[in-house]
Amino acid sequence: MKNIDLVSLNKDIETFVQERDWDKFHSLKNLSIALSVESSELLEIFQWLSEEEAAKITQDPEKFQKVQDEVADIFVYLLRIVSKTNMDLEAAVKSKMKKNGAKYPVELARGNAKKYDEF
Repeated sequence: MKNIDLVSLNKDIETFVQERDWDKFHSLKNLSIALSVESSELLEIFQWLSEEEAAKITQDPEKFQKVQDEVADIFVYLLRIVSKTNMDLEAAVKSKMKKNGAKYPVELARGNAKKYDEF
């Protein structure tokens, strides 16, 4: 994975939004709904595929482009939420990973897909 300049990317997104006067529509509620909708559109691409077909989606340029477009939409809305709340995304992720580490200790979670409350 390549490094992403989130500050520059966020600036580009904010410029795009400002040029279109869309900020008035980008409440946290609306951005959260849009994020969910875009996530569902990503799921729709994979909905009826077998595991084998899904694993090969990068080999189909047209289908993979659709995946990239939906992932980009999801990321844009996520960045808008982060920006609107002045969230420290890096700190939030690190904090959540620490919590997940406590819920999913290696000795119990390694190699299984059980939820933490099923250990």
